Amino acid sequence: MADTTRLHAPARLMGARAISAVLATAALLALPGRAGAAPPAPAPGAVMLPVSPAASAPAPAAPRAARPTLGCLISPERVADVGSPVVGVVSEIPVDNGTLVQAGQPLVVLRSDVEQAGLHAAQARSAIEADVYAAKANLMLAHQRHARAVELLGEGFVSAQAVEQARTERDVADQKLQQARGQQEVSQQELRVVQAQLGQRTVRSPFRGVVVERFVNAGERVEDKPLLRLAMLDPLRVEIVMPASRWGSVAVNHTLSVVPELPGAVSMPAKVTHVDKIIDAASNTFRVRLALPNPGNRLPAGARCKVDEPGLSATSLSTRGSL
Repeated sequence: MADTTRLHAPARLMGARAISAVLATAALLALPGRAGAAPPAPAPGAVMLPVSPAASAPAPAAPRAARPTLGCLISPERVADVGSPVVGVVSEIPVDNGTLVQAGQPLVVLRSDVEQAGLHAAQARSAIEADVYAAKANLMLAHQRHARAVELLGEGFVSAQAVEQARTERDVADQKLQQARGQQEVSQQELRVVQAQLGQRTVRSPFRGVVVERFVNAGERVEDKPLLRLAMLDPLRVEIVMPASRWGSVAVNHTLSVVPELPGAVSMPAKVTHVDKIIDAASNTFRVRLALPNPGNRLPAGARCKVDEPGLSATSLSTRGSL
């Protein structure tokens, strides 16, 4: 009996291993996605519904190409450090930072006590006409004496020498009148000089713009340093650096679309005012300048912007033949 048990033990061990191998193979075949795996048999009485093939997921839309643009910079059309043509002491500054000024508006007033006194004296001299009146009276008297001497010479009462002397006195009186009139004209010119010197004591705005910075205060002595800095903000200047491949695609008086990089900014038309005639060899670029209208100073200077290249190409196509 013991011998029989020992003989059948290896057989049972081999049977167990075979069963394990079969089960493992079945499990592998039942895995989803296994190539060649048969679908599981339906349970008895189960209703089989037709399964449609899974619809393929829509392919993601290709990203929309960004509109080609060129970077640009918005700057003031003109910036000037305004100074005084004369040395003096500041008396009054009627403007401050941010003040809008018109062309010719007073910006800084220097002390002008001496110039005011000189103006009054020049006005008094130019108003004097007594020398002219006196010279006119002497000339009239000289004419009468000469005429009387000629008359008496015809009657034989005076000599020819007396007539010659009367003629000389008449000529001298005429020259004195001319001298008096010339002196009066000189007085008028001196008055204009004094008025111009007084005008130099008031520094005025050279153009319409805004005060950016004030460098002096009342009571300071000014010589050759600037007093104020002004900027013209209407129109604004737009500078574009374009690649050499764009040469000939834009010309003066073309209109381009400029979009400031500011919150809520919209596209604005700007007119080309300058195109460089020389291409920079180091960067292979050239510059284009535009004038951007800015009524009411709505846009600030110093902001960056973009210029749409499609607008640039569309504008240039119609006028490229004129280049």
